[in-house]
Amino acid sequence: MLSYIIYIFVIASSVQFVELYVRRFFPPLYKSFGVFLPLITTNCAILFASLEVLKHMQDPADLWGLPQALTLAVGGGLGFTLAISLMAGIREELDLCDVPRPLRGAGIALVVAGIMAMAFMGFTGAEKGVETALSSLLR
Repeated sequence: MLSYIIYIFVIASSVQFVELYVRRFFPPLYKSFGVFLPLITTNCAILFASLEVLKHMQDPADLWGLPQALTLAVGGGLGFTLAISLMAGIREELDLCDVPRPLRGAGIALVVAGIMAMAFMGFTGAEKGVETALSSLLR
């Protein structure tokens, strides 16, 4: 588990550094990339979700059925869509705001991502309620 988190952290931070480098030294290239460079970071989260699913496939007693897999796939897809949309909208607004010089660029993006992560932490434990509801429906 810790190796996944370290792997994702290394990829996400290296993408941020590449973004800063490209923005600084190759502005036309940065403009042509648009939002695609930060989406690589989001792909790290998708990779993490995929690896989490595979972790449950190792023990035959823990094999997921179609309802569990579909619930995770649809819920994960909607969650990532929501997170990407929110982050893209906030980044667009931040480009128009008067952000303090030390926080411009990746600094303010990381602050916003941290605040969003704390907001999404409010959903912690929600899977137990969903699991209970699904198990009652399937019985």
